This record gives sequence, structure tokens and C-alpha cells, in this order.
Amino acid sequence: MTHAIVAQQAGGPEVLEYASVEVPAPGPGQLLIKVAAAGVNFIETYQRSGIYKVEYPFTPGAEAAGTVEAIGEGVEDFVVGDRVATAEGSRTYAEFALVDAAKALPVPAGVDDHTAAALPLQGITAHYLMNSSFRVEPGHNVLLHAGAGGVGLLLTQLLKARGARVITTVSSDEKAELSKLAGADDVLRYDGFAAKVRELTDGEGVNVVYDGVGNDTFDDSLKSLRIRGAMVLFGAASGPVPPFDPQRLNSGGSLSITRPTMAHFVQNTHERRWRSTEIFEAAANGTLSVRIGASYPLAEAPQAHRDLEGRKTTGKVLLVP
Repeated sequence: MTHAIVAQQAGGPEVLEYASVEVPAPGPGQLLIKVAAAGVNFIETYQRSGIYKVEYPFTPGAEAAGTVEAIGEGVEDFVVGDRVATAEGSRTYAEFALVDAAKALPVPAGVDDHTAAALPLQGITAHYLMNSSFRVEPGHNVLLHAGAGGVGLLLTQLLKARGARVITTVSSDEKAELSKLAGADDVLRYDGFAAKVRELTDGEGVNVVYDGVGNDTFDDSLKSLRIRGAMVLFGAASGPVPPFDPQRLNSGGSLSITRPTMAHFVQNTHERRWRSTEIFEAAANGTLSVRIGASYPLAEAPQAHRDLEGRKTTGKVLLVP
């Protein structure tokens, strides 16, 4: 037997129970991973609360890093003892988890287990946002919301390395300092940010807005764009954006909008490895600093969810078995 976090029904953080479960057995094409650390992400709070429907009993988690303990039939790329990470696992709030070998990411020697667990989802997200959802070029002006969040801190560093000017928004002095340390050129509060962005860009607006906040920032994000600017709406931390009239894109200056999700940017092993390799190499050589804002013992998953939903965390949140 082993331990995992299990919810028997939807509800608040209190439904997450530390329970004894059987060690899962890898099927064809799967790896059994001894979890060193699991990433905690907002989507799991939506699943736990019932906003997103799941089957019960339910163990949250898709992101983790650890060591291969057993291999299913047909696996050729990995051996027992390999260090791997994933953003596409399942039931990773656990001491042991199964991962499809095709979705496992080799972890280089220069990256420790906690960093490896903190990088896959938000690192790959940052990579596809700036390379594929909208290709940022040197000299572009970029507005990035939630600059002190997990994606925000990573994306800021990558954008600066690309040669972009980065304007971020944050909600507190502490988060403003973190965003500045990550390299943001200008850090704003959310109140009235559209007008301030116009001032900072001499009235022109930004080439792209990366908006993971959603409902609360959407209107002013559109107002912050230059002619032919692009809105990349990649999350909804404040709630989903209501339906809107596409004519607003015309009147705003022939704007464009996209709503990406990671699954469509890791369509095959080649694409998955391209993104993960670049992110892991940047972490290994020190050009990308990964902030782990909080680590909780696995049994304290309810508190991790409370703190994440209460906006009490910065950077990445981990659970450690």
C-alpha cells in the first residue's frame, strides 16, 4: 500500500483526504513514477470544487517529477532509475503515479527534483505562449498580467532574453518586487492599467497582451493593444470572459484574439521534447530562475489549495510526499 490524496465528492479543500491506496501497476506504454514532488495548479481547484466535472473517487494532479520505478510493456525510451517529469500525468497528488511514456520528459542532471516538478506545466506554457500563440520578436512591447505568478515569472525572464520590453501587472508590493527581480521593465497595479500602458508606450499600445486573469482584465487588455495587436487569453483566474461582440476587435484596431491550451501545443513527442528541452536547459545553465513559492507535505494538500485560492502564494506551489 501507499498514500495519495483522494476526494470522494466535490467541495472545498476539506474534501481532499490523505488516504491509503494500492500502488498502481503500469500498463502498456506507461511508467510507474516514484513522485519526488507534484505541482499544484489552479485547474485542480476547479476540479475539486466541481466547476470542472470529474469522476469520484478523485485524485488530483497532472504535474510531477520523480524516478522511474517500473516500466510497462512496449516502453523503449526509459529504464528503471531514470529521472523524469511530466505536465500530462494523472493522479500525481500521490507517492506513486502513472505516466504515459510518450508524455514523460527526461530531466537533465543539472535540474533538481523540485525544480523539475515546478517547470513542466508553467514552463511549457510560457514557451508556447511566446513562440507559438504569438511569436514575440526583439523590440516588441508586451503586457503580461499576474507578473509574479508561476507563468508570469518564467515568461518575463524568457521575454527579456528575447529582447522584448515587458510590462507586468501585480496586486501587491511584494509581488511587484518579485516581478522586477524577474526582469520586468515596468510593473503596474491592475487599477487603470490600460491608460498607464498607453502612457508607457507613447500612446501606441502593446504588440501583445498575455492574459491569464480573464474576466477582470479582459476589457482593459483589449484597450491596451496597438493597431493589429494580439490578445492571448490563456486563463481565467478571475472567472471566464462573457460573450463579446467581435466588432470590438475591428473598432480597436483590427485586433486578434486567441484562447490557447497546452494540449494543442504538445501534439507529438517532437514538439513536447522541443519545448521541454529548451526550458530544462535554461534552468540547468542558470538563465532561467524557477521560484518555488511554497512546498507542502502531501498530507497538507487542503492547505495548499486554500493558500492558492486565497492568492497567498507566489511562484510555484509543490506537494512533497
